[in-house]
Amino acid sequence: MSNAVIADKPRSTLRGASLPKWSPYAIAAGSVGLGLGISAAAGLNSSIQWALMAAVLFVLGTYVIAARVEGRRQAKDRVATALVWVAFLIALVPLISLVWTTVVRGVKVLDFYFLTHSMGLVSDTEPGGGIYHAILGSLEQVGLATVIAAPVGVLTAIYLVEYGRGNLAKAVTFFVDVMTGIPSIVAGLFILSIMLMFDMQPFGFAGSLALAILMMPVVVRSTEEMLKLVPNELREASLALGVPKWRTILKVVLPTSIGGIATGIMLAVARIAGETAPVLLLVWGNSLINPNPFEGAQASLPLYIYQQYANSAGSGAAYDRAWAAALTLIAFVMILNLVARGIARWKAPKTGR
Repeated sequence: MSNAVIADKPRSTLRGASLPKWSPYAIAAGSVGLGLGISAAAGLNSSIQWALMAAVLFVLGTYVIAARVEGRRQAKDRVATALVWVAFLIALVPLISLVWTTVVRGVKVLDFYFLTHSMGLVSDTEPGGGIYHAILGSLEQVGLATVIAAPVGVLTAIYLVEYGRGNLAKAVTFFVDVMTGIPSIVAGLFILSIMLMFDMQPFGFAGSLALAILMMPVVVRSTEEMLKLVPNELREASLALGVPKWRTILKVVLPTSIGGIATGIMLAVARIAGETAPVLLLVWGNSLINPNPFEGAQASLPLYIYQQYANSAGSGAAYDRAWAAALTLIAFVMILNLVARGIARWKAPKTGR
């Protein structure tokens, strides 16, 4: 009898009415339709205007509907989420526009011939030519910069995290922060001043030195943050077993954070791959293939894009080559980011048993 009474008694719940999961999509679709309708009625031809109206209507509609169904408190939470989505879409618009424009205009001349031939004797206003010399120059200059900057940056970060105490560590940290904000042209002028002192001619390795200066603070900062994430318990356990500190760093700390360190290095490489100002000052560019970065002027992809646009004289062929080289550079940076993500996932600490 008591069981029947308990079964018939209504259950209390703390959950009130809530909107279905598909409601944000319905509100968004209604906002877009209403924004298009208002734009058509007002005679507005700009897609930016109706998109902004649709965004405002989406936020207002979310608040009004959520307030009537779920209450004002939950409505404020949904409005905050809607604002985050609107900000994300606004930030995504220029990125998509940039990539779309580059792809549409870059595929006109981007083919196997374009990737495997240099400009040679082809004039900037004539059709033909390619970017093989620029690709070779970029790979050598960025590669040499990485060989210089990556070990120095990683070792500096190890010193700051594992050994750094006192005024010297504070001074190193301060100058790393300052170097992070140095414009690329300043690094180029610094190397150029050294070249003028020794009466040196432009060559590829000079550009690598300037790129290494720009790359070092990024590597130091990213590596430092990764090393700080390693639990101190791992260090203490190794030291408790009598392992020297240098061996603890080499065998415990670095393997634990190697995924994040590799990701930071790859992102730093992607950051310097598109620099033009230092290369313009120190390398000067070359329409012929120069495989020796230690002698003579060289080309690079950013410099090639700039020169094709600056020396085009209104030539459509030069514009097409510049867009194709820009698309190649974007693909190069994208590949580096994908490699960094793959390394980070591969070397990430395994969870569970």
